[in-house]
Amino acid sequence: MRWFWIDRFTEFVRHTRATAIKAVTLAEGHLHDHFPGAPIVPATLILEGMAQTGGLLVADDLDYKLQVVLAKVAAADFRFEVVPGDVLRFEAVIVETMPGGSLVRVTTWVGDRIQGEADLFFGHLVAGTAIPKLFKDGEMIDWIDNLRICEVATNPDGSKAPRMA
Repeated sequence: MRWFWIDRFTEFVRHTRATAIKAVTLAEGHLHDHFPGAPIVPATLILEGMAQTGGLLVADDLDYKLQVVLAKVAAADFRFEVVPGDVLRFEAVIVETMPGGSLVRVTTWVGDRIQGEADLFFGHLVAGTAIPKLFKDGEMIDWIDNLRICEVATNPDGSKAPRMA
């Protein structure tokens, strides 16, 4: 079972940008330890949501033919703490795609306030060469369906995107 940090996508423009959301609740066990009596979402988990949003955008940009892995956090800045009751919005934009990887800028929002920004570099890898296959057959499609990407996906010209993967 894969671990999800985002709840669903609200926008997915193939080859361009994606927006996903995560509702933060006290039902999440990690908040009881970080910190007792004053729970905040660790920045590492916010980065995980950024990576999942940007990584799926890059995987789609490559038509799911290569494995996409977070290779580098080139820059990251967080302006304020995220607490239970907040809804995090992740907005990812592909900045550049090269043969070996893609650079994605992700901005996080809580309401109308920018919470954080990061530049993430994703490596493009061929399964079975330097690394083992990361997903079982059909697992990526299940993930995409659960995150409702197909429901909101469009092409850059605004037309409805066909079912992915």
